[in-house]
Amino acid sequence: MAKNHHPQWKNNNCTKFVLLVTFACLVGLACILNLASSFSFYSSYLSFTSNWVSHKPPFFVVPRAGEDPKISTKVGEGRSSQRFISATFADIPAPDLPWEQMPSAPVVRLDGSSIQINNLFYVLSGYGTLDYVHSHVDVYNFTDNTWFARFDAPKYMANSHLGVASDGRYIYVVSGQYGPQCRGPTSATYVLDTQTRQWHDFPPLPVPRYAPATQLWRGRLHVMGGSKENRHTPGLEHWSIAVKDGNALEKNWRSEIQIPRGGPHRACVVDNDRLFVIGGQEGDFMAKPGSPIFKCSRRNEVVYGDVYMLEGEMKKWKVLSPMPKPNSHIECSWVIVNNSIIITGGTTEKHPVNKRMILVGEVFQFHLDSLVCAFSY
Repeated sequence: MAKNHHPQWKNNNCTKFVLLVTFACLVGLACILNLASSFSFYSSYLSFTSNWVSHKPPFFVVPRAGEDPKISTKVGEGRSSQRFISATFADIPAPDLPWEQMPSAPVVRLDGSSIQINNLFYVLSGYGTLDYVHSHVDVYNFTDNTWFARFDAPKYMANSHLGVASDGRYIYVVSGQYGPQCRGPTSATYVLDTQTRQWHDFPPLPVPRYAPATQLWRGRLHVMGGSKENRHTPGLEHWSIAVKDGNALEKNWRSEIQIPRGGPHRACVVDNDRLFVIGGQEGDFMAKPGSPIFKCSRRNEVVYGDVYMLEGEMKKWKVLSPMPKPNSHIECSWVIVNNSIIITGGTTEKHPVNKRMILVGEVFQFHLDSLVCAFSY
């Protein structure tokens, strides 16, 4: 069969070829422009993050306690003597503090509570392990640096996630978790007379809460937030009750203005007739459904650095500048020094690889004059 040499056929092929080449050029140009744009964005991103992330490898290695830091461990060798931490959470460079080693506590604790009265430091309850909880108080004397006393807590007082406040003699212990693992909360509340070391009953909280923010202010015991009865849902409620010399002056708790954001493990501080609530988290471990021992099961947790203040007629919470880093588990980690709230350590957002909570190494300073929180050391 003779081939088709019609001129129109040739013209059509030429037109198709030109269109194909033009399209390929356009696609190539778009890729080049996109690459340039991406490089520009990435450069801007590096410039921005350099202001808050130290220039270190994606991960750095921290030796375990007691291990020679010169000994290296390679990933994948099956050894667990070192921790690999994201550089995002590395401590920001700052002057060294002259930390001093103090006598170790009589027992290890997690999620207990503490309060200082003059030269004595009271440490209450807490987990020993997930399957064992303490039900006693240890007392430390700052004068001679010794743990010198121990006495029992009430039989039905919470063992962890307590709300604690003191007026300088009496310690109020509010609600919390009763038992090990992720057992339910109790609404039971007690008062300790630190001079006689006698416990007294107190009106129970309207409903149980885990680790609520607790503080004495204007002659009333205030309890806010915490986690609800399922241990995970943040509570927004805010109650108060009039107190004097370890006694309740009212039979029932009074509802106050709700806190803007709920959750447990927050610092709660009073200064110059102002009430501050700092940091915290939403969510927590929950009991595994059907578990006879209420075995803890991991749930999503969101740590935040929100700072709220209540003053005046208590009609509205004022939202202040947040902490430089999200921080939780700081209910017992604060002191007031030189017109500043000093917060030491805590926990922050999850590790990007193993998803576990990361311990905070910074010391934060909240300036009570400017109402701004910054890294202190």
